[in-house]
Amino acid sequence: MGEQSTSSAERAASFGPFRLLPTQQLLLEGDNPIRLGSRALEILIVLVERAGELVSKSELMARVWPNTVVEENNLRVNVAALRRTLGDGQPGRRYLTTIPGRGYRFVAPVEFLKPDKPQVRSSAGVERTHNLPAPLTRTLGRVDAISALLTELPGRRLITIVGAGGIGKTTVALSVAEALIAAYEHGIRFVDLAPLRDSHLLPSAVASALGLAIHSDNEVQGLITYLQDKRMLLVLDSCEHVIETAAVLAERILNGAPGVHVVATSREPLHVKGERVHRLSPLELPTKSSERTASEVLAFPSVQLFVERAAATLDGFELDDADAPVVAEICRKLEGMPLAIELAATRIDAFGLRELSVLLDDRIRLLKYGRRTALPRHQTLTAALDWSHEFLPKQERVLLRRLSVFCSAFTLVSARALGAAAEFDVVEGLENLVAKSLVSADVMGAVVQYRLLATTRAYAMQKLIESGEFEEYVRRHAEHHRDVFERTEAEWEARPIAELLNDYGGRIDDVRSALNWAYSPGGDAAIGAALTAAAVPLWMHLSLLDECRNRVERALAALSPGANQDARAEMKLHAGLGTSLIYTRGSMGYEVGAAWTRTFDIAESLNDTEYQLRALWGLWSLEIGSGQFRASLALAQRFYGLATRRGDANDQLVGDRLIGTSQHYLGDLTCARRHIERVLTDYVASDDRSHIFRFQLDLRVTARVFLARILWLQGFPDQAIRTAHSAVEEAREPNHVISLCYALAMSACLIASWVGELAAAEHYVGMLLDYSTKYALADWHACGRCHQGLLAIKRGDLSTGLPLLRAGFGELRHAMRYNMFLGALGAALGEAGRVSEGLVAIDEAIDHSEGTEERWAIAELLREKGELVLLQSAPEAESVAEDHFRRALDFARRQGTLSWELRAAKSLARLLRDQGRFADALACLQPVYDRFTEGFHTADLVAARALIEALASSEAR
Repeated sequence: MGEQSTSSAERAASFGPFRLLPTQQLLLEGDNPIRLGSRALEILIVLVERAGELVSKSELMARVWPNTVVEENNLRVNVAALRRTLGDGQPGRRYLTTIPGRGYRFVAPVEFLKPDKPQVRSSAGVERTHNLPAPLTRTLGRVDAISALLTELPGRRLITIVGAGGIGKTTVALSVAEALIAAYEHGIRFVDLAPLRDSHLLPSAVASALGLAIHSDNEVQGLITYLQDKRMLLVLDSCEHVIETAAVLAERILNGAPGVHVVATSREPLHVKGERVHRLSPLELPTKSSERTASEVLAFPSVQLFVERAAATLDGFELDDADAPVVAEICRKLEGMPLAIELAATRIDAFGLRELSVLLDDRIRLLKYGRRTALPRHQTLTAALDWSHEFLPKQERVLLRRLSVFCSAFTLVSARALGAAAEFDVVEGLENLVAKSLVSADVMGAVVQYRLLATTRAYAMQKLIESGEFEEYVRRHAEHHRDVFERTEAEWEARPIAELLNDYGGRIDDVRSALNWAYSPGGDAAIGAALTAAAVPLWMHLSLLDECRNRVERALAALSPGANQDARAEMKLHAGLGTSLIYTRGSMGYEVGAAWTRTFDIAESLNDTEYQLRALWGLWSLEIGSGQFRASLALAQRFYGLATRRGDANDQLVGDRLIGTSQHYLGDLTCARRHIERVLTDYVASDDRSHIFRFQLDLRVTARVFLARILWLQGFPDQAIRTAHSAVEEAREPNHVISLCYALAMSACLIASWVGELAAAEHYVGMLLDYSTKYALADWHACGRCHQGLLAIKRGDLSTGLPLLRAGFGELRHAMRYNMFLGALGAALGEAGRVSEGLVAIDEAIDHSEGTEERWAIAELLREKGELVLLQSAPEAESVAEDHFRRALDFARRQGTLSWELRAAKSLARLLRDQGRFADALACLQPVYDRFTEGFHTADLVAARALIEALASSEAR
């Protein structure tokens, strides 16, 4: 490229009403940013750099897709999207020409801004998060409707745009949302309901659009909880087929989330209190007159739309005065229906304007004669579809009806898999269907995504049924998605989750459709079982846990017992069931154990090490959650041995983490620390974090959680709080919410409270409550309430703290968190003067520790019981309490829990002091204090130092 071109690439370019800023990757129309796919934008930059020159297809593809082999179809689709965005072909708008077989030329005059000329800056303001699809065409003739809606929206929290199919409801809704991107603090979310066939899945669709993981049976309440403090706009598109559920959901959102506004599109109103209905009319039409000029008819948006789409289809098309009456008549015949006009305009290359008008007239007359009871708009739309379909080449008709089996977006690869046939080229056919507006193409991502509009899809599906191919192609559709998800199983472990959800998250409706067919009377349950097993990661990552469990249970019920060909699918299904049950029904219970046991048995029979490891992890989680720590250690050691034989270093470290966790609870802190530190020392860093997918928690985060606890227990409070903080920060980096809540509840909140950093504890407790509420994590929310109660008690507010602690404790479902709070509850009851209740709680905690061998906190429980005994003021209370304190000291010394030892020594020293035995008290406490090497500012050590000084002073007197 020459010096001039290079210089051009670094400067802004001006053409027509547009400004192109290459270095900022920005296209402006006036001062308004235009959203354009990155590939289309790069094509525009190249063509503008070389304005007036022919740029070959090979040059463009090399520039836009460097080091990538792509089909020419990608280039053509992106050029078509670019033309639509620029309005190429409209009067005064002529930018690109196609040189058949060679390439493209930018033909508009271009001015490159001089260095001293200020560049236009975007006035978009602060960018807000949104998921709005890129507009595929300019919005024409809807200025009044859009302005009215923008005026009404601040005062009306629910607006429903109502109109017939094909009238442009979605286009208007998106235009309104685009204009409001900067107006909503927490963004805008577009929810496409068209693919939804089960209205019960509507809350899941909204949650997915929000990027929200709801680990709860009550998805609607989870949505309300998340939205209640948000300022956000929700666009619910195509509500008519789930109208009742959409109405109920919209009403609940409006009642529970006062800052949320809703724009819905539907063929009928939602009939919700406070709803403002905006009925959309057809595009304005020119009056009937044969003497109108081109400039006169182009004042009408219906004609503007026809001309723009015709120009995109037929290079060089321009409307002249001679043709103006013909185009006006075509638009009148189609009664201003946008979809019908677009479909008709795409056939201009085949018939020309006049023959097009004649053919269209005949078709409409015939259809109206046969459908007198139909609404005129529906007649027109059906007429346009029928007519457009009839004049397609046979191969394109075949491809269109076969593509109707896709419920949502699909790629060229998928189109080939279903539409392939020896008699035609799918690539060329798909490109032609896009050009004729029968298929839409979204070029915003790295891979072009295709979609049939809901109306077109329903029409094409009817044609598929009439052709007799329906059963064959719904089977192919199911087999294709089974194959897709079976091939991507390894990807769920290796690629970043955000990328995977971008590539595969949108296929959930196709998975549902395929499964509905598979378990129908004419379906194939074997395909359904295989697809269900392969799609488990998709449900898990979309947080559709209830749906996952229900689908898996349905698949398992359909499997033939003992059939060898189903063994691997059955194994994966049981694994999926075990995982989904953990989150929907807790980690304890017979169902969870049965699912993981069956997984292991099948995996062992198949010699499948991967699923043996997953099953052992599941069974270990079950035993840990049930408080069977000795059994959990045995399973952890089996996991470690199997991982060692497999030779995977990080899997072996997962085994170390499991062993270390079990040993921690059993009170063997020295061995626990050795295993945990090995995880952090030997971990092989990678970007995929596959262990999160396979074993649910981030390995390094959980290792830091238990290392922090061990460090504090062993008398290193400064290192403990730093390690706990790093666990939280490491979990926040990939935004893995389960790991983050784990780090907060099991380490950061606890240790901050232990060391007396109450401000830090308050911060961590707030985070835990926020995240557990947002993502409907009930058990972690119960932990948060317990920590909140403990914090209030630490600050002396027993009247607030005790009810919070009791309420949270009553909601806990996990035994490994049980004693963590039960002992604290007993101590708090004693402080409140309810000593007998406190002793009951402490005795329950001690009995639980003995029964489960949970020994890590036994020293503290014995000390707390001694303190409660003293509060009774009963005969021999001091003797009994001293015995508890000394037993606590003995346990702490044997376990190496220096922090528990210090607390026990303080309690004993205070008792001895009160008995006047100052030397004995000092001899008990001073040596323990002297063994600390850090943390002298922490609460326990500050209190111990004060007591030592007081004892020394008393002894001296």
